[in-house]
Amino acid sequence: MEQEPDTPSPVLLFKSYLENPMPVESKRRILLGAAAVLLTNVPPKALAGALRTTPRQTAGPFYPVDVPLDDDNDLVRVRGQDRPASGMITELTGRIVDRNGQALDDLRIEIWQCDVNGRYRHPRENADRPIDPGFQGFGHTISDTRGRYRFRTIRPVPYPGRAPHIHVAVYPPEGEVPFVTQLYVAGDPRNEGDFLYQRVPGDLRPLVTTEFIPTPSGGDTLTAQWDIVLGVTPT
Repeated sequence: MEQEPDTPSPVLLFKSYLENPMPVESKRRILLGAAAVLLTNVPPKALAGALRTTPRQTAGPFYPVDVPLDDDNDLVRVRGQDRPASGMITELTGRIVDRNGQALDDLRIEIWQCDVNGRYRHPRENADRPIDPGFQGFGHTISDTRGRYRFRTIRPVPYPGRAPHIHVAVYPPEGEVPFVTQLYVAGDPRNEGDFLYQRVPGDLRPLVTTEFIPTPSGGDTLTAQWDIVLGVTPT
């Protein structure tokens, strides 16, 4: 079962981040840990006439220890592998905007998820199910001038104890704490039994849930559209 890791104080996390030289990926993991506990609540007055911000969620225990060499936005094709990923190929697109609907450009967005067999690319994930060599497991892209992002991945599948979900992190500029959440499949009956999904207030669950539907052109590919609303305003 995927469980939340014990998380140290965000003050200690940032003290370690500021005072100790370390590789960029190590700093990214520290920031993810801090983001998991800095759950921002915007006062109701601040939300008047504004978009509702996407709820934060934990990063979970399986953020990659070593980011793969092939970490682009196409998770269903791995460099050096002849066969693509198994599963329902999905075009995941959307925009990153602030509470006023203004586009947030040039932001790094990362996703990571288990493969069709329920395996994460992480040394602590040691289930006896086979790993799909054609699935990248992790990817990133940068939002464009209209705040748009795009990933090619698979429809998320159940993980023991969890409903299907995709982990997401968005990195504001200048090393600020990243926004971290999880994306769920609309209408999946396992959402009702997922302890993290149930922690999201009922009226906010649509903000971390989207439909995975067949593409209009037909074929086996699905499409999913999901906008991320951050509680920031671009300078």
